[in-house]
Amino acid sequence: MERKQILLITDLVGYGNVSFTVMLPILSYMGHYTYHIPTALVSNPFEYGKINMLDTTEYIKGVFPVWKQLQFHFDAIATGYIPSEQEAQVISSFCLEQAKNGTKVFVDPVMGDEGCLYNGLTSATIQCMREMIAVADLIYPNYTEACYLTNTAYRQEGCSYKEACTLIDELRKLGPKSVLITSIPVDGQPSVAGYNHLTGHHFLLPYTEIPVHFPGTGDIFSAVLIGYLMKGEPLKQSTRKAMDAVYNIIDANKDNQDKFRGLPLDTYLKML
Repeated sequence: MERKQILLITDLVGYGNVSFTVMLPILSYMGHYTYHIPTALVSNPFEYGKINMLDTTEYIKGVFPVWKQLQFHFDAIATGYIPSEQEAQVISSFCLEQAKNGTKVFVDPVMGDEGCLYNGLTSATIQCMREMIAVADLIYPNYTEACYLTNTAYRQEGCSYKEACTLIDELRKLGPKSVLITSIPVDGQPSVAGYNHLTGHHFLLPYTEIPVHFPGTGDIFSAVLIGYLMKGEPLKQSTRKAMDAVYNIIDANKDNQDKFRGLPLDTYLKML
């Protein structure tokens, strides 16, 4: 298999196994060349309650013209946390330009969880994420983020399968081709609900939830998902493999004391 060139556009966290720190080793282990633009330099995961963050918008604005001159091309771009509307506009323009040359664009609209936005994020963040997903081949918000993006009321108990499909279709109206909604309770069962534009079908993948919280699990899911998709695997099968990888790594680490640090990957890559 030809190794794919994948660009990660997401935050770089100094302390903790989250974001780029976990996505790079996974995608490299799966046989892809992986590159990175930091959207922000962040001291530690949000879960610790206090952070220091440096927005890198000005740096990014200088990178893209250089790369254009050097004629760099990527088979796929994956975006994650984006701290400002201005940065989202710069990144979405770059993604759109790359997409015209055949680049696949994967967007994780990182904004919140459990019905709430993360600290410091505002309605402007929601709008900038709508701009990002408009250029995407695939998006994978969690249930909270899907509700914010579509102005849909969040319900802790979740929804029916029909309502999940309606929520997916509302997201599709914003521009993305294929959609996954992660961590969505459907008929009382934790699930990933999806739509594959290549088949024209909705699908539902239930899972068993382990009652612990680690930051960075969404990044592991994203990396494994993209890794298999770029190997040519179908969306539904790639999603299930990503879900299984996250479950197995969480299960192996569920008794760790400092869960805010994220999941160690060095000895668990074989689980992918």
